[in-house]
Amino acid sequence: MTEDRHDAPTVFEGTAPTAGGSPSEEVERLRAELVRLAAEFDNYRKGVAREREIHRERALDEAALALLPVYDALLRALEAHADADEGSPLRVGLTQVLGLVEDSLRRLGCEAYPAVGKSFDPLYHEAMSAEEADVEKNVILAEFERGFTRNGRVVRPAKVKVSLGRPGGVTE
Repeated sequence: MTEDRHDAPTVFEGTAPTAGGSPSEEVERLRAELVRLAAEFDNYRKGVAREREIHRERALDEAALALLPVYDALLRALEAHADADEGSPLRVGLTQVLGLVEDSLRRLGCEAYPAVGKSFDPLYHEAMSAEEADVEKNVILAEFERGFTRNGRVVRPAKVKVSLGRPGGVTE
């Protein structure tokens, strides 16, 4: 039967007792080891905090992306009932629910950005179609689906129709 000895000196990785060293050298060596371990722990703590923030941001992005199809469906429903009376219960209800979804998106830090009339930017827009028009080339003519940003990053690019320029390729 073996007994665990608690009076044996503990040797940490990278540290070995020095034979014949003076006590002040041993103290300095241990102090340097302590400073190194404190720095390693601080770096670990900061890395964990960065990773936690990245996961939090991704979770908020995913929550916003989950709400966007609901937002789109409510907009389409309101467009489908555009001819209905402003005070009709259906329009009032759809408008209220749309307001709740917009408020939720706002609390998540999501903002819609305008696209029509702006220059096409592949970072913010996804071209779904293109056609000749009496406007400059690469100007957005129509928006099929709104684009959203969250904290300055694109969560969902706007789906748009882009101008190919004037008919016949004539430019001014």
